[in-house]
Amino acid sequence: MLPYVYQVTKYDPADRNQHGHYTGAEPATSDHGPVEAAYLRAVAAFAEEAGVDRLTIREPQLGGFAHFGLEPPADGYGLADLFPADLTGFHDGAPVPIAVGLELVRAMLRDEGAWCRLETEGAFAVHVGWDQYLYVGSSRPCAAALARTRSLGLFPERLDASPYDFAPDEPRHEQRPADADFWARLRWAVSAHRATFLEETYAANASRWHRLTRDNIEAVRSQLTPRAQLAVWPDLLTEVDAAMAAMPEEGPVEILWEDQAGRITSTVADDTQFEAVTSKIADASAAGVVSLAADERHPLFTAVLPDSDGVLRARWQTEPTPSDRNWAFLKTLRRGQVVTGTVTTIAGFGVTFVDIGGFTAMINIPELSWRPINHPSDVVSVGQQITAEVLDVDMVRERVPLSLRAVQEDPWPQVAQRTGQVVTGPVTRIVPFGVFVRIEDREDGFEGLVHTSELDDSTGDVVEVGDSLTVKIIDVDLARRRIALSQTQARTPHREGERHS
Repeated sequence: MLPYVYQVTKYDPADRNQHGHYTGAEPATSDHGPVEAAYLRAVAAFAEEAGVDRLTIREPQLGGFAHFGLEPPADGYGLADLFPADLTGFHDGAPVPIAVGLELVRAMLRDEGAWCRLETEGAFAVHVGWDQYLYVGSSRPCAAALARTRSLGLFPERLDASPYDFAPDEPRHEQRPADADFWARLRWAVSAHRATFLEETYAANASRWHRLTRDNIEAVRSQLTPRAQLAVWPDLLTEVDAAMAAMPEEGPVEILWEDQAGRITSTVADDTQFEAVTSKIADASAAGVVSLAADERHPLFTAVLPDSDGVLRARWQTEPTPSDRNWAFLKTLRRGQVVTGTVTTIAGFGVTFVDIGGFTAMINIPELSWRPINHPSDVVSVGQQITAEVLDVDMVRERVPLSLRAVQEDPWPQVAQRTGQVVTGPVTRIVPFGVFVRIEDREDGFEGLVHTSELDDSTGDVVEVGDSLTVKIIDVDLARRRIALSQTQARTPHREGERHS
């Protein structure tokens, strides 16, 4: 915050009533003449004394900041002679010379002119408010500029702060940047046909729409306005008649349409303008309607473009979507981290879903236990609290696989120490190349394979599931988690009903 802030106006403080309201004769609109020129000379005087010859545009917007005066709206928001028709250069973070900055102040003093904060970090700021109230902040007291301002017939008053200092919305959330993870997720979403449009908000109330394909994402990315807000949308367009039928009774809404050449145009309109817009888009190939209400806008995910060095310096924020909240949570996780959660669902295909603080992670059946199980319900139940290890954090698909067995002691090294032992256990499965025998006296006991070459000749084809066989543990492969057994090396076969070792 700058230490020296002045409110500069054409309104004589002596003409204020006891409530602080101005009661004089000065109009609240620009005269497009000597008074307007006096404002600009005052700003120039402050900038010169502060040693500032360049300003930075912050949080720009087009129109929408009308002073409700009688003069006609500023042509092209007052930017026509300052920037190209596509407004290249009028964006958050754009540096401009003081001469352009003064012309931007002129635009802000006029009805329906563009608006922005003009700042030089730590040194200088110019903000224009309603009814031609102007605020100048400086790191220096600027005594000469104050005297110059008074000589111009304006009234400077010292304030603690500008009422137009940037203040983030509360509660402030962590803004998702359009970084490598964002673009990877966008490519995945387009490939999966979950996303077809990118909304580029280049000023606070102005946006462009881009239809996305797998082949044009990088081309679209290269043309985006620096520090733009981005929103990824599913397909919003339908037949023109259907879009118009879905129009609300009251606006305002944003109406999109695509012409026969594939160009997308948008306009904001209210119910008094719907008929005119309908006529304008009669020849469009498709159209759509998007609400302007934050609680009715549902993009898939959003972001703000960082600067070329990867740092996110834009101060504005997008409205977070569920995907954005997932992103913020996933950033707190790392592979190998131990988390706690509650089992919410056991799916029929064997995956267990776990709530780990508002995000749903999953456990595949092999990660539930070191021991063989038939179904997740053998290990966990819905509502159970568990502790598990994060196996991976997939920022693109927003998936977090967990492992319950990773936080349990691995019993396989103990099994390996039993190599050479002779045990008796039931046959659990019969396969073309041998039989499996359980070598532990428990339902989830480990099983080993007796290859056909290791079966006793007397056993032959008569062995059945449930029969007890006496076998020798001849090998435990820890890498592949396999146990090799031999009946011939154990020598003594047994039938069901005999003692289990």
